[in-house]
Amino acid sequence: MSRVPMTARGAEALNQELNELKTVARPRVIAAIAEARAHGDLKENAEYHAAREQQGFIEGRIADIEAKLSNAQVIDVSKLTNEGKVIFGATVELANTETGDELVYRIVGEDEADIKNNLISVGSPIARGLVGKFEGDVVVVKTPGGDIEYEIVAVKYL
Repeated sequence: MSRVPMTARGAEALNQELNELKTVARPRVIAAIAEARAHGDLKENAEYHAAREQQGFIEGRIADIEAKLSNAQVIDVSKLTNEGKVIFGATVELANTETGDELVYRIVGEDEADIKNNLISVGSPIARGLVGKFEGDVVVVKTPGGDIEYEIVAVKYL
């Protein structure tokens, strides 16, 4: 199976969620199941069925996180020498050459992407247009809304 790139921050967030699920959520739902069983007839016990359903979600999420972490290639760009090149994990400041609007994006893995927090997937049109370019370059990014021209103002490895 191929390795999936993930930032060190993304891996840390998944490890924290995994720890929370295993040490807090899982024991809580097991206790809820035990309490519901103590109430008697399981066929008509809504609390029991709800707790079992919640347990299924928790176990599924644990398996999902463990699979993602086992296939992850964790990249910590803060340990790399910044040569002004846009790479996976870099934070990029852009200026739209037409409007002058400035944007800041960090290029992250597919599972970490969150446009509201300026985290864009390495597979997104903007990231694909930026990766491999250098600070000061002008790039044309092909987006679903049309081509947009950006100047790369700064590249930071945070």
